[in-house]
Amino acid sequence: MLNFHINQVRRSAIFLGICNLLLIIISLILIIAAYPDCVFPDVFPFIIILIISCLRLASMIPIAFAQRATALTIINSPTEARAVGTLIRRHQRIRYQKWILWTRIALVITVLQFLGASYLLINVSNFFFKDRAPNDCIIELLTINSAWLHSMVVVYIIMACFVTLVQCFSGSDVLRWRSFYTNENKAWKHHYREVFDHGIREALCCLGRVRYLSVMDEDEVFSVAQLLGDLVSYRASGKGHLELLAGLALLRRERSMSKFEEEIVEAPKELIQGAVDFHLFAEAAYTGPLLDVGRNPIIFLCAWLYRQGVLAPWTRRSLPKLKGDNWWRGHARAFLRYINLPADSLRQGRVCQARCEAAYFVVVLHLLKSVVICVRGTETPEDLLTDGLSRECMLDAEDLEGLIYDNLIPPGSSHYGHAGIVEAARDLYEQIDGNPEKKEFQEGGLLASLLGAGCECEGYNLCVVGHSLGGAIAAMLGLKLYGRYSRLHVYSYGPLPCVDLVLANACSGFVTSLVYDNEFSSRLSVASIMRLQTDAMLALSNDADADSAIIQKLARRFLSVSTYLWSKEEESPASASSSSPFIRENMHYNHSERMHESVREPLKDFNLWYDMEMGDSSNADHDGNDPLNRLSNPYYQSSDDGDSRDNLLLQFMEAMPSRKEESSENFRELFLPGTVIHIVPKKKSDDIPLYKRWATPDAQCEYVAYVANREAFMDMVVSPSMFIDHLPWRCSYALKKILERRNLQHNLDNESLRL
Repeated sequence: MLNFHINQVRRSAIFLGICNLLLIIISLILIIAAYPDCVFPDVFPFIIILIISCLRLASMIPIAFAQRATALTIINSPTEARAVGTLIRRHQRIRYQKWILWTRIALVITVLQFLGASYLLINVSNFFFKDRAPNDCIIELLTINSAWLHSMVVVYIIMACFVTLVQCFSGSDVLRWRSFYTNENKAWKHHYREVFDHGIREALCCLGRVRYLSVMDEDEVFSVAQLLGDLVSYRASGKGHLELLAGLALLRRERSMSKFEEEIVEAPKELIQGAVDFHLFAEAAYTGPLLDVGRNPIIFLCAWLYRQGVLAPWTRRSLPKLKGDNWWRGHARAFLRYINLPADSLRQGRVCQARCEAAYFVVVLHLLKSVVICVRGTETPEDLLTDGLSRECMLDAEDLEGLIYDNLIPPGSSHYGHAGIVEAARDLYEQIDGNPEKKEFQEGGLLASLLGAGCECEGYNLCVVGHSLGGAIAAMLGLKLYGRYSRLHVYSYGPLPCVDLVLANACSGFVTSLVYDNEFSSRLSVASIMRLQTDAMLALSNDADADSAIIQKLARRFLSVSTYLWSKEEESPASASSSSPFIRENMHYNHSERMHESVREPLKDFNLWYDMEMGDSSNADHDGNDPLNRLSNPYYQSSDDGDSRDNLLLQFMEAMPSRKEESSENFRELFLPGTVIHIVPKKKSDDIPLYKRWATPDAQCEYVAYVANREAFMDMVVSPSMFIDHLPWRCSYALKKILERRNLQHNLDNESLRL
C-alpha cells in the first residue's frame, strides 16, 4: 500500500503518468499490428518509445518514496539549528542524496525521451521526404493498411513529442512538497538549504573542486546554502517563484532609486583624479579569462593566451614568481602587460586561493611615489563562496585599532562587517604586513620593509584598490592598515556593502567607494534582498493592471487569519503598532526611514494561494461597512476605483500584523564604506541597442559624479542595466570623461579670467 495520499501527488505527475501509460499501450498495439510483416529495424522507434515510457513509469514510484522520506526527515527533525546534531544532519543529507540521485536518473530518462521522440520524427520525415519502398518503413506499412491505424500513428507521434516537452517543463518531482511542509517556514528553509547545498557541491565538482562533494560536516558551502535557504522563505507563505519574478518585473517598471538631492554635492576633482589613476590596477588584477570574455567576447581565448604569454614561455625567468601561478608565470605576465610595467615593479602576489583568501598583487610605482595593493574581485568559485558568506561578523579591536587611536570610533564599542570579506581581509593582512614580532609570519612585513624608515619607498603613498569583491576586501584591509601608514588611501570600485554605519562614516577620510549608475553589487546584501522580495510582492498586489480577482483572492488569504491574529492583540500589542510604518515605507519607498528596520518574515500561519476559494461562503457574515471586509468582498463595487482601491489596500496592509523572524535579527544592515561617489550617466538617447550597452558606453553620453548619501544604496534597483553597469570598464570610461570635462571647464575658466 502506498504511504502517501493521492492529494499529495502533483497534477502534472498524474497527467504524465497517464500519458506514458497510453504511450505504452499504443506502442504495443502498433508493434503487434505490424508483426510479422515488418522486421525488427522497422519497429525499432516504437520499441524505443515503449522502453523509455516503461522506465518513466517505473522511476516515478521510487522518486515519490524518496521525496516522502526526504520530507519526513525535515518535519521530524528539530527545527532549532542548535538542536540538530551531527548524526541528524548527516541523516538528512543522505536522504537528500538519495532523492537527488533519483532526480538525476529521471533527468537521464527525460533526455532519452527527447532522443526517442527525435528519432521517431526523423523516421517520419524520411517517410514523407524520401522515396522508400513500402517494406522499408513501418509507418508507411501501417498507414496503408487501415484508417484506424493511420489515426493511431498520428496520435502516437503527437503524444510522444508533447509528453517530452511537458516533462522538460514540469520537472521530476512526483509529490507536492507543500503537502508535507504546508506553511512551516522552518521546514521550507531546511529543505532549500539542503537543495542549495547539494547543488553548489555538484557545481563545484564539475568545476574541478571534487573535495567539496564528499564533505558531510558544516563548511563554507553549508553556510552559503543556509543563507540561500533563508532567502527563499517566501515559499512558506504560498508565494511561488513565478510570482516573485512578476513582482520584480513590476518593480523594474515603476520603481527607481530615491535620490537625496539636498545632500548630493559634486565629487571633488582630486578623488576623481585618483580614481582614474588607480582604476587600471584594479582591472588588471583579473588575470584569468573573465576579463577577456567581456573585452573580447569572440576571441577572448586568444586574447587571454596572449596576455598570459603562452607563446613565449622562455621568458618566464624574468618574471616574479607568484604563489599559485602556473609554471610559465602567466598571471604575473598578464598583470604586468595590462598595466604596462616592468617586471621588477611587481614585488609580491597570489593568484590561486582557497576559501576567503583573496588574490592580490603588490607593485611599486616610483613615478607616482606609491605602493599599490591590487585586490582581485570575483573570478573563481572560491570567490563566490566568499561573496556568499554575507552574514555579519563581529570585528576585533585589532581590526580597528587605528580608528580607535585617532578617536574616529569610541573605544569599547562593538562593530560588525561582512563575514567573508572580514576573513579574507584578515588573511590578506597577514600576507602583506603581518606582525614582524611573530616569527610564524614568514611572509609578513612586506609593507614595513618597503615603507619603513630608511627603506626603499620611505615617504611613498600607500594605495589599496579593488573592484567588486576586491574593492570590499580592499576597504576592510584599509581599516586594519589605518594608523600604521599615514599616507593611506583606498579606492573601491563597485564594492559590496561590508561594514556597519558607524564604520562606514568613520573611514570616509581615507576610503572612496565608487558606484556606477545602477550596478547591483553596491546594493547587494541579505537585508536588501529580503526587502526586495517584500517589495516585489507588494508591487504585484498594487499593480493597477493586475487581475482584480487575483488581488481580491490575495486580500482574502491575508484576511482569512486576521481575526485569529487580532484575537491575540492583547498578548502582543506591539505587533499591530509596528505594522503601519513598515507598510508606509514600502508604499512610498522612503529609504531614510527604512535604515533601522528589521527584515520582516512573511506570515507562516497560512497558505496564500492554497485553497483560493476559502472564505467565499462566509461573505454574508462580513460587515459591509468594514473597509477590510469590503476589500475582501469580490462583489463590492467602488465609485472611485483608483483612489478607493489604493486606500483600501493601504488600510488592508496596515491592518496586517507585522512579525519579526527569529533569525532575521542576524540580518543587520551593511553599508558602503567611506566616501560614496555615485557616477550617473545622462544619456541623450534611450534607444541604445543592448549589444552596444555591453561594450564601451555611447561616446555621446555625459556623466556626472556626486558625493552621495550611502543610505541611498540600501535597496536593490531592478533595471535592465543593473548587471552590465558592474563591468569595470564602464566605470573607467565614465571617470575619464568626467575628468576630461572638468579639465576642459577649468581651462575655459582660466581663459575667461585672462580676458
